[in-house]
Amino acid sequence: MAVHDGGRRMLVQVCLNGARPAAQHPALTADATLAAAHAARAVAAGAGEIHVHPKDAEGDDSLSASDVERWVRAMRSACPGVPVGVTTGAWIAPDVDSRIDAIRGWTTLPDFASVNWHEAGADDVASLLIERGVGVEAGIWDATGLDAWQRSPVQAETMRVLVELPDEAADVVRRHAEGLIAHVRLADSDVPILLHGEQRSAWPALILAVELGLDSRIGLEDTLALPDGRLAPDNAALVRAALAFVDAP
Repeated sequence: MAVHDGGRRMLVQVCLNGARPAAQHPALTADATLAAAHAARAVAAGAGEIHVHPKDAEGDDSLSASDVERWVRAMRSACPGVPVGVTTGAWIAPDVDSRIDAIRGWTTLPDFASVNWHEAGADDVASLLIERGVGVEAGIWDATGLDAWQRSPVQAETMRVLVELPDEAADVVRRHAEGLIAHVRLADSDVPILLHGEQRSAWPALILAVELGLDSRIGLEDTLALPDGRLAPDNAALVRAALAFVDAP
């Protein structure tokens, strides 16, 4: 079983939906209650946290207070006691001031939120989240984001770093991941790291995270496929497949 130095079992976070439209998979939905039921099955399968993209009525990613409240409340109702995080991706509201205004208006706060440090306004978004008592996951997937996070005035206050690998061939995953991890460790040797990939890199990144004793995530946001390439029926199946690697002798 993959464990950290302190004896804690490796965290597998379920990334429930991402920015994918519901038409891409039968288990994707714009209905918060249905999505929460899928989340509950993933938690029952062993997921320790939930990362979700709240949706509006049209099924698009949203930062609006009403949408965030509806989705976070649905997740907490279906999965009591399980930490729930959301995205703050700039594609939702490219204008930094609009993003800040939306987050300032949240009436129901998630436990944490991911902030992509290669995006404009990351410091301001993160500062506001921290001020409001929301944990910040620092999303880093390239040198630009890494440099911005290392220079950030709130770098020391981030709860964890997401080392995020793009859709890339399996044979470059290790080199890319270990380079980013080494530079994160130079900036902060103690910050927790969650390593994950997307599409082709999703399973190689998770397997590498197991090897390195890092946390990871899996779900329909990152991949629609099981390790053998078959279409995953739902998020719970992806979590079970991930934990088979975590718990392997």
